[in-house]
Amino acid sequence: MSAVDDLITEFAKLPGIGRKTAQRLTFHLLQQPPDRLRRLASALVSASDKVRACPECGNLAEGERCEICRDPRRDQAILCVVEEPSGVLVMERSGEFRGRYHVLGGHLDPLSGIGPDALRLDLLLRRVQGGEIREVILATNPSMEGEVTATYVQQLLSGTDVRVTRLARGLPVGGDLEYVDGVTLAHALVARQEVR
Repeated sequence: MSAVDDLITEFAKLPGIGRKTAQRLTFHLLQQPPDRLRRLASALVSASDKVRACPECGNLAEGERCEICRDPRRDQAILCVVEEPSGVLVMERSGEFRGRYHVLGGHLDPLSGIGPDALRLDLLLRRVQGGEIREVILATNPSMEGEVTATYVQQLLSGTDVRVTRLARGLPVGGDLEYVDGVTLAHALVARQEVR
């Protein structure tokens, strides 16, 4: 196998990248100056060497703990549960959440053999039982697996004194009602609010 084929094969293993996109990426990179390719390769090696899961929350960290867990200004009593570190990034981009996180490391998917033991649920329960946490916000993806995971976590925490909430779901801002799927519309109707 040639170096070009190897690169295409490796790109095609990335999520959301098919064979054609992998080919386009490969040919684009091979047309770049060698210095740019070396910087990309160096950045990949550096990330591989330096980035680890934070032992406290599961987010990505370059130090002993992630910068959110190290920040004393964060509200330690509110914990937002997300599936992956990318969920932390999305929540942080909102600029509204000032608590801490717990990254599960995926979602429940019995058909793929991913059960509760594959997620960081034992660590979540330990953090909640530590007594500092007042509220757990479930921010799993609005997919079937995300809903199943949120329901499981809700049941897991039902025996604790912690308030468990779920992110609101409904109509997107700027969307047209005629294009909204039935499930989203049903959630929006259930979560409707009084306007006066």
